[in-house]
Amino acid sequence: MLRDVLAGLTVGIIAIPLSMALAIASGVPPQYGLYTAFIAGFLIALTGGSRFSISGPTAAFVVILYPIAQEYGLGGLLVATLMSGVMLVLMAAMRLGRLIEYIPEPVTLGFTGGIAVVIATLQVKDFFGLALASMPEHFWDKLAALAEALPSLDPASTTVAAVTLATMLIWPRLKTPIPPHLPAVIIGSLIALWFNADSAVVDTIGSRFSYLLPDGSSGAGIPPFLPEFALPWTQPGADGVVLGLSWDMVRELLPSAFAIAMLGAIESLLCAVVLDGMTGKRHSANSELMGQGIGNIVTPFFGGITATAAIARSAANFRAGAESPIAAMVHAGVVLLALVSLAGVLAYLPMPAMAALLVMVAWNMSEAPKSLHLLKVAPRRDILVFLTCFSLTVMMDMVIAITTGVLLAAILFMQEMAQMTKVTDITDSKRIANAHVPDNWRIFKINGPLFFAAADRVFGELAALSADDRNIILYMDGVTILDAGGLAALNKLIATCREDGTRIVIADLQFQPLRTLARAGVKPIEGVSDFAPSLDQALALVRQM
Repeated sequence: MLRDVLAGLTVGIIAIPLSMALAIASGVPPQYGLYTAFIAGFLIALTGGSRFSISGPTAAFVVILYPIAQEYGLGGLLVATLMSGVMLVLMAAMRLGRLIEYIPEPVTLGFTGGIAVVIATLQVKDFFGLALASMPEHFWDKLAALAEALPSLDPASTTVAAVTLATMLIWPRLKTPIPPHLPAVIIGSLIALWFNADSAVVDTIGSRFSYLLPDGSSGAGIPPFLPEFALPWTQPGADGVVLGLSWDMVRELLPSAFAIAMLGAIESLLCAVVLDGMTGKRHSANSELMGQGIGNIVTPFFGGITATAAIARSAANFRAGAESPIAAMVHAGVVLLALVSLAGVLAYLPMPAMAALLVMVAWNMSEAPKSLHLLKVAPRRDILVFLTCFSLTVMMDMVIAITTGVLLAAILFMQEMAQMTKVTDITDSKRIANAHVPDNWRIFKINGPLFFAAADRVFGELAALSADDRNIILYMDGVTILDAGGLAALNKLIATCREDGTRIVIADLQFQPLRTLARAGVKPIEGVSDFAPSLDQALALVRQM
């Protein structure tokens, strides 16, 4: 219990500035990141299936949430989060918790690397204190706008960001138990205070954001009180007017909600797998999806944005000594305490320091060493999938990137599997030499799966090889899979044999192909086709014909 409390305190301190920074990067005021961390962080720990996961806002969602916030405002973001939570619950109910096993590593590395580039690009404005009113929608337009704004670089903001980033890089070498984010943000804040006292202007949470008090006046920074219950669609849209609920809006947000749900599932299950490797424990995948769904359904009613398991915070949680989900609940309590008691202090956090924090997050999530290793040693098809996912994530959006990446990986995999399926004439092999094969018979062996991508080619080659022979034995002990395409091609071959007066004996079927033939009602045809349980029995059968 004590170890859980200490771990929760450690991760809670890490989560406070990160949650605020990620909310800002997602296009909403920082308090909504804190709401997410303590509400979703507590609920998901209570109902999820991973003992050590810490949930809250994560960098992976920024590329999806930011465009939603720009077009639909806070209300649209909360509605999309609610919809994604429902989808996650449905995925858990359908027992899709092992979904992560079907996402190839090149796809995962590609879209996480692309997300890192997008996040880092979005931080350039605050990192250098550029005078840029708004960021364009498309990546190349963003780069062009940032390049045009470079002459407005602010030395004070750049110094704060650079010192914050340098502290995060150097601090781990001191081997202290204090996480690097905390001293980095404190040092950055002190430098910003000194600059602002010396007539320089470094933007802070307090100068950038404000909130309304109950008496109608406004306060600077983040509100020092708990969020109130409110229906997500009663929150303001991008134009400041209440969003409202309509079928058209739900339909427009559906693709984004699906993307959030898919990414949430991938991110949370990846995190759980990483923690399993670190701890030797086993998580419950479907329970984790259910917990993530519940968290994302409830949180929007209190102003919280999308949450999922955060790999870095979860790993820090375990390293800090966590033994149970209690640590994640304590982490949520620390964030809550910071909101109600330290709101005034948090207003002094400088925007350049928050940008530096997110640059570091982007670098960590990019897994650059892994990606470089993949580019050096992986087969060309994996490199193609990686580059495709990476490019589409940066240039377009993550939904297109993941969909294209998975489809491309599947097609390339099927192509490789199809190339592995071969047909060979073994009539004159040493094994058959003493079997006394009749002169008008040939034996052909098929190795590999007979599925739609390979079957037509294989049986086409078989037809060409057996063109001069009247009868064939088809030895299929190396065929482990026979799908509908393979079944159709085999039936076509049998039909051709009937027309040509050729006899065919199919020998040594494995379990799955045999079951497929049985379910399809394929039976021996007198004078045309026969089946034998082994090659020896097939040879004995043909010698009696």
